[in-house]
Amino acid sequence: MSQSNRVRWGVIGLGWFGEVHADNLAEIPEIELAALCTRRPERLNEIGERLGVNRLYTDYRELLADTEIDVVSITTHINDHRDIAIDALRSGKHVLLEKPMAPTVADCEQIVEVANNAKGFFMVGHICRFDPRVTIAKQAIDEGRIGKIISMHARRNLSKAIGQTVLDDISALMGDGIHDADLMLWFSQANVSTVYAQEVHPGQNKFPDGGWSIARLDNGAVAVVESVWHLPESTPYAIDARLEVIGTEGALYINCGEAGLTIHDAQGVKMPDTMYWPRPFGNYFGVLKEELCYFANCVRNNEVPKRITPAESCAAVAWMEAATESAQTGSVLRF
Repeated sequence: MSQSNRVRWGVIGLGWFGEVHADNLAEIPEIELAALCTRRPERLNEIGERLGVNRLYTDYRELLADTEIDVVSITTHINDHRDIAIDALRSGKHVLLEKPMAPTVADCEQIVEVANNAKGFFMVGHICRFDPRVTIAKQAIDEGRIGKIISMHARRNLSKAIGQTVLDDISALMGDGIHDADLMLWFSQANVSTVYAQEVHPGQNKFPDGGWSIARLDNGAVAVVESVWHLPESTPYAIDARLEVIGTEGALYINCGEAGLTIHDAQGVKMPDTMYWPRPFGNYFGVLKEELCYFANCVRNNEVPKRITPAESCAAVAWMEAATESAQTGSVLRF
């Protein structure tokens, strides 16, 4: 770290979300956004100039060789996650890898094996674990307030306008369903026993626009994940995300879709994001910033991240990978 005890951070991958990462990092006093990397020189120079970053790389290996960098965010295409994460861990950097960890369990296991022997810390960015609505629900479950979990159902649906920009890279189930798969496993502290899924593909992109997966957990609970990126373009929701958890002694309901603000203007009715990475008056706050600060504090204090473990991240990928296979074959898969 720098003499000022600021964590020096680099971002590898400057697509839309990589830029959001960089913008948030640049506004956190305890962090120095020190380096950027993308294969597109014009994009690199544009964001570097805007954020005042001088260390600019078109080859991520050169960034990893920079001894002035403590931490890297990896916000690239999912198919690049395995190799870049392994190289970053072997270079001694602390690594925050965007979810999903990798496309397959086999890829995840390779990353985890390297992470287990790496000098730096490793965490996958499951942002929902930092949402206060979710963490308060987790606390209530751990306190036994709803008894033993017997049923969970989640939906996380997006406009097809967003889907059309993403569905050549990843399916709706793997891209967003993985959030709720992870939360359900976290809430229940259970493992998946069987998985069945169906997907729909009304659009023209490579991957299915939506899917449903039902899992039986080894504690007896049933868990259903719904993710459909085909809402009308006029939908008021930035994201229609809700999660219901029913236990033997009670229930809880998390509503992340209606985030407390509705704006009705000449363009229609919209419910903008007020929690994840809102930017009122030009400054970010929210759950993503909380996640970045958490990892920075782990690095600064030399404490292994505990909010989510690599094994837990891998388990969520395993469920969604099995769901994809089930949807393609029509079979119930057993773990």
